[in-house]
Amino acid sequence: MENNQNTQGFTASGTNIAEVKRNNENSGLTYNEVKEILAKRTGNPDPGSYSQTDIKNVQNKY
Repeated sequence: MENNQNTQGFTASGTNIAEVKRNNENSGLTYNEVKEILAKRTGNPDPGSYSQTDIKNVQNKY
């Protein structure tokens, strides 16, 4: 299997690895951070489920 990185810090396609890492650090909130914030704002202790909508109740109405 061929290694996609050379010794200069670039991938085989020419992507600058250090630049990508730097951009990722400055890109804002991660998906999981957003889920956690939404869970806290809705009062739901489960960050994986930030909605307090009762799905069964909604389905029964329609």
